[in-house]
Amino acid sequence: MVTKILPALRGLMADGQTLPRLKQVNPTGKEPVVSIAPDCEDVLAELRRQMPAGAKRVTVDLLGTYEAEFAHAHGRAAGKIAVVTGGAQGFGFEIATDLAAQGAWVALADINVDGVNTAAAKINAAAGREAAIGVAVNVADIDSLHAAIRQIVATFGGVDVFVSNAGVLRAGSVKTLSVKDLEFVTNVNYKGYFLAVQAISPILELQHKAVPSVWFDIIQINSKSGLVGSNKNGAYAGSKFGGIGLTQSFALELVTDGIKVNSICPGNFYDGPLWSDPQKGLFKQYLDSGKVPGAKTFADVKKFYEAKVPMRRGCTTPDVMKAIYYLMEQAYETGQAIPVTGGQVMLS
Repeated sequence: MVTKILPALRGLMADGQTLPRLKQVNPTGKEPVVSIAPDCEDVLAELRRQMPAGAKRVTVDLLGTYEAEFAHAHGRAAGKIAVVTGGAQGFGFEIATDLAAQGAWVALADINVDGVNTAAAKINAAAGREAAIGVAVNVADIDSLHAAIRQIVATFGGVDVFVSNAGVLRAGSVKTLSVKDLEFVTNVNYKGYFLAVQAISPILELQHKAVPSVWFDIIQINSKSGLVGSNKNGAYAGSKFGGIGLTQSFALELVTDGIKVNSICPGNFYDGPLWSDPQKGLFKQYLDSGKVPGAKTFADVKKFYEAKVPMRRGCTTPDVMKAIYYLMEQAYETGQAIPVTGGQVMLS
């Protein structure tokens, strides 16, 4: 895959400003490197420092790269470079698929290495181009996050949108939930979100320094359980409430770095493995925990939850994508938690 140019530098062209002067130089007779105008050299040097040793640099003229790689792009995410954690399946995979269909390049990051590579291959086949890569990451491990982001920057040249989607759930009463399950949920949903922002924000800050007129997005996929409590599901709801606290705090801190930070709070996504997995999904967990009075089957659990929604259905990926694109396009919004719940949760 051809290395993509730094998104912030693309912004110069998008704003009609003067593009930094770039030329190919080949002092060693080996891999070409790029010389850039001095006003951006310190920024690119720092980005390169964070890349793995031996990573490929941009090997073609910047303007030529722009024309070849981005001129064909169409859609609401045209030319964007996006990262989606938890991208091997469920909401994450479907979010990444839609972003690619709307013209983005996407890095799917997941602890499931085989699954995320398979998911990226599916997206590339559907898009008819090398639109996606799979990257191994454990969001609860800062070293793993740094390695993943170095790989993404080395491949694409930067990041426009970071979607923090990775999440897990263990349902159970506060009286009986194990400490192991509590720590599992908290490590991924709360700590993982914190560490992901800690890892990606320096990259976005550097890009903004290169071109202060360009802003970047961090979007957390939260939950309606981050807005209202959830019976016999306190570990998950608590982690999601905490996630919104992080979003608001990050938004206040990172706004000076040209980074918008927002959360999306979807309703129940029944079609994804979080709910439908026959062994670990929420239909099974809620049935086994007795959370739904009188329920005897998965269908009983689903009917119970659909009845709570004024629109009488679960949340879908298109519902969530509308919110994602709104946040990407809205230049005057940060620190928000946007419900996508069919009216089940109404803000006051």
